[in-house]
Parts: sequence; C-alpha cells; structure tokens
Amino acid sequence: MGTWQRLLRFGGVVLRPDGGATAPLGRSRALVCRRQLSGAESETLKQRRTQIMSRGLPKQKPIEGVKQVIVVASGKGGVGKSTTAVNLALALAANDSSKAIGLLDVDVYGPSIPKMMNLKGNPELSQSNLMRPLLNYGIACMSMGFLIEETAPVVWRGLMVMSAIEKLLRQVDWGQLDYLIVDMPPGTGDVQLSVSQNIPISGAVIVSTPQDIALMDAHKGAEMFRKVHVPVLGLVQNMSVFQCPKCKHKTHIFGADGARKLARTLGLDVLGDIPLHLNIREASDTGQPIVFSQPESDEAKAYLRIAVEVVRRLPPPPE
Repeated sequence: MGTWQRLLRFGGVVLRPDGGATAPLGRSRALVCRRQLSGAESETLKQRRTQIMSRGLPKQKPIEGVKQVIVVASGKGGVGKSTTAVNLALALAANDSSKAIGLLDVDVYGPSIPKMMNLKGNPELSQSNLMRPLLNYGIACMSMGFLIEETAPVVWRGLMVMSAIEKLLRQVDWGQLDYLIVDMPPGTGDVQLSVSQNIPISGAVIVSTPQDIALMDAHKGAEMFRKVHVPVLGLVQNMSVFQCPKCKHKTHIFGADGARKLARTLGLDVLGDIPLHLNIREASDTGQPIVFSQPESDEAKAYLRIAVEVVRRLPPPPE
C-alpha cells in the first residue's frame, strides 16, 4: 500500500484515486464499492449542490460612494503586486484628472501601502463613526498599516482577519470615488474569496513575473476570479527585462514572455510590461512612486499605458 493510501485510510476504508473505495474483509478479500450515477442523477446532484452553496454566499453590496472597484492580485508574493497597484492608482489619476481615485490595502499580514505612499498616522473618524482615508499625491488611502505599529506583526486567526477585512470594506468614508484600487494579498485564500463575494468588482488585474514558478500561481489566481465571476482584465508582466545602465545590454533574468504565453492559454491580454529597474525600487522604498516622482521616465509611461488598457476593458459604471 502506498503512502497516500495509508493517509486516506479512515474507519477501515481505503479511498482510491479512481473514486472507488475498498473495505477490507479479513486478510484475503476486499469489497470494491463504487456508486455509478446516471446522467440525470448527476445533473440533479449538481443543481442541488449549487442551490446549497448559493444560500451560504453573502449578498454583494457596493461600497458607498465608489463607482468601480479594480483588484490587483497575484498568486505569488514578491512579484511587484503592491508596486503595480500604487502606480496604477497614480496613473489613473494622471491620465484623467477629473477622476477621484482611492487605494485600499487588504493585505492584513503585510501591508505595503503606507510605506509606498509615504503615509503615517491613524485615520480620523467621521461624524458617522467611519474611518477617513489618509491622502497623499491626490489618492485616498486606507490600510491595516494605519491601525497598527509599523513593526508590529499581525498574529491573528482567520476569524479576526475576516473581521478586519469587513471593517476595511464597510467602515471607511471614501466620499465619492470613480475607481477604488484594491491591493490584494498573494494567494487564493479567505481574503480573496471574502472580498470577491462581498462587493461587486469591475475587474481584476493579475501581476506576475515571467518566471514559471510565479506563472503557475498567477494561473491559479486568474482561475479563482473566474470561479467567483470576477472579470479578469488582463495580466501585467512585471520585471520583464533588465537593462544594464552602463552597456545597455538587456537580460531576461526571470525568463522571456512567460506572461504572454500564460495569457494565450487563458484567452487574456497582457496589459503591459514593466522592466526590472532600479528607479522603480528606489521610488517605492522612499515613498515617492515613480509615476509621481518621475512621470517622464520610460518606466512611468509603462504604467500610464497599462492604466489606459485597464480603463478600456472596464464595463460601464453603474448608473
């Protein structure tokens, strides 16, 4: 008996990968139990399961004052998701100054927005006891990082995390926003599911490097949004190429065009490529995102083009 079979043994029954079950009867005989469902029975079972699941799903409720929500996500951490979210928010504002933009950081365990947007302090409360976002570079921002010390770890179980997410979604006075950019945590877990099921989302942007390991998780992230009926607007290929500042030689450190291959597999578009560049990293670390601090640079222009592609793919805002 293989290891997986021993692990799956429960109450004297061994589950097999083909869907059957073997119940030991003495030392020499075994009874194979398999239930065959007819087509009609199988379809009825699927419909019943869908009905039961739909009862347990929360009813989506828009965030008051917010016209459209765009989530920026990745399956893998460390691929530049938060950097992309920050610069996308700034690029949307730069491309159309008439639009009001907000930035919500729902990465409870590792909030990055306060550092990248050069913001500190606790949110003030409105007369209706809602938190007021902190403002910088014309972007309204809210993050778990405003509510805890910068070096304090968040050591919480799932229920407390879900409670924090609920507060970030429902207890913030955003005023009137055209776009709310949501910086999601990496992965496809409780936070992603909670956000996707509780508020209407206009579209998701998936960020990945061209590396195979990152692309595997980006694929899972895109499929998760499809399962919860969130439109995937496209992929951003981050750290696509490194150009030596001295000799100008280009090196594809993480591989070449991996996101484009994944996009073809998923039937999606690549919204743009962001190079691996020192200026982007330095600007983020100093709290002066490159779209704001170096708007004429090639790197900033890449984010501006991505913002155009994102808006072009969004559905019309609700009336």
